[in-house]
Amino acid sequence: MEGTDAAAVAQVLAGDRDAFRVLVERHSRALFRLAFRMTGNEDDAEEVVQETFLRAYRSLGRFEQRANFGTWLYRIGINCAHDLHRSRQKHEEHREPERETEEGEAVEITDTLPSSNPEPDRLAFSREVQARVAAAMDGLGHLERAAFVLRHFEGHSIEEISRMLDLRESAAKNNIFRAVQKLRKALQPVVSSQR
Repeated sequence: MEGTDAAAVAQVLAGDRDAFRVLVERHSRALFRLAFRMTGNEDDAEEVVQETFLRAYRSLGRFEQRANFGTWLYRIGINCAHDLHRSRQKHEEHREPERETEEGEAVEITDTLPSSNPEPDRLAFSREVQARVAAAMDGLGHLERAAFVLRHFEGHSIEEISRMLDLRESAAKNNIFRAVQKLRKALQPVVSSQR
């Protein structure tokens, strides 16, 4: 498949703009999956995918033909997800306080879980776990989160992760290890309560 990526890249660089569509179609699903796991939000993931392909198209002239296009694209996607996360954090710092309804109650938006009438205690436990995982993932550093997602959700090897994140293999392993430790620590109270 990489050979066909190289051919498509060569066609785009030769002036065939439509050839980039082949790359988008080939990589968009995997890139969306990665972006969703990095952002935890479908709309943000779509934004990351769009920005990734836009940056890739603009930077295609700097792509080294001997490199793996998918790896290069993932690196751009990870950076886009990180940039979005940083911009959201800045926005959160300057956000207005919660709005209230006319009756004086705070407006709260909650996610609903699709299910066929789960038990209330199971639903509460699931929400607590989701909240703790989301908080723990938000607490991970950029490289920790990226390395963890690539390894445990995407199933990439340490060697692939080190290339995607432009790290030595030992640094990739350390980032994954730290992420796992942080997630275990965050989930420990929930796991202990279920024993």
